[in-house]
Amino acid sequence: MANSDAQSETESAVKAILADVKVNGDVALFRLTEEFDGIRLTDFRVPQHKLDCALDGVEVEFIEALEQAKANILSYHQKQKQSGFVDTEKQGVMRGQLVRPLEVAGIYVPGGTAAYPSSVLMNILPAKIAGVPRIIMVTPPGKDGLNPYILAAAKIAGADEIYQIGGAQAIAALAFGTESVPKVDKIVGPGNIFVALAKREVFGIVDIDMIAGPSEVVVVADETANPRFVAADLLSQAEHDKLARAILITTSEPFGQAVADEVEKQLQSLPREDIARASIANFGQVIVTESLEDAFDIMNEIAPEHLEIQVENPMDYLSHVKNAGSVFLGAYASEPLGDYFAGPNHVLPTSGTARFFSPLGVADFCKRTSFISYTKAALEREKDAIVMLAEKEGLTAHARAIQIRFEEDKGNENS
Repeated sequence: MANSDAQSETESAVKAILADVKVNGDVALFRLTEEFDGIRLTDFRVPQHKLDCALDGVEVEFIEALEQAKANILSYHQKQKQSGFVDTEKQGVMRGQLVRPLEVAGIYVPGGTAAYPSSVLMNILPAKIAGVPRIIMVTPPGKDGLNPYILAAAKIAGADEIYQIGGAQAIAALAFGTESVPKVDKIVGPGNIFVALAKREVFGIVDIDMIAGPSEVVVVADETANPRFVAADLLSQAEHDKLARAILITTSEPFGQAVADEVEKQLQSLPREDIARASIANFGQVIVTESLEDAFDIMNEIAPEHLEIQVENPMDYLSHVKNAGSVFLGAYASEPLGDYFAGPNHVLPTSGTARFFSPLGVADFCKRTSFISYTKAALEREKDAIVMLAEKEGLTAHARAIQIRFEEDKGNENS
């Protein structure tokens, strides 16, 4: 009951923030930024010269790592580009599809301890490949200025404009537009509960990527896997959040115990031990099954964000995967490889939504438009069927719009 009341209060607070920004624009943004972030701003937009100099404030090795990651992300996502098509299979009939980029995309980037430069690349680069001409990034201001690693990633990824606002008020600004912040067509990127609820509220006014929940990983393993590797991979998710889920499904009870022992051993040396220990204690699981087939049945029910398959001949089991955000095959495809470097997107469906959602990609920043052209002769061949369907639906004006084209002409005829 207490949790329900707290969520209700949070939802009410988010709705109030959205309404405030919608009505009062920049005035509300300045006030809310001072209230929630403790910072009094005179301008939201990050000056271009700060973005131009962003790379000067970080290590050369960090820039090189970002550039390598960028190259991998680009090479993977470029293969996702879709083309339109034209179909002229029937005489006198042309049908087709246009694929066009969104005009303006909004990228939300968390601040504070949840500042992840890798997410900047993962959210901006697919939009760039899609051809979005204007990419707006928002990120909360800090008392010491904006995170230099976030700025460097934004520069490398190609953000067009950056605004130092965060929380539900940033989502409101992107959804409704203010005097300073442009209205966007779609908002993507992770955030706290206020950001997630705000994105849910503005869906329909703008598009969103998804409502992200706590991070999760399922490892399907047999006795051939390395317990140390598996334990490390489970903890790589557990350290994200006390609500994160790390689950091992195995066909070997001794192996499951070995992993559990290794998790405890590795926990003791983690700087984020308190977070990871709470995650493992409350949401960690070791599930022992009689067969790998049973293991994959359970995994598909969970529909995890990340799935690792650490069994002998893992490729043999890829066909068993029905519901998972991203799949990591074999002992050396550790989940952080996907978080940072390999190229596939790390913005993934969580909380079982991999049953119907997909990873963020180029298609998320595009829209499709169909087109049709018929000659008079082509329409005459089909008119009776169209009229029949319209009349059965009781839409006589629809039927008349077809029939009128074949009544006695009283003006110029277009064919």
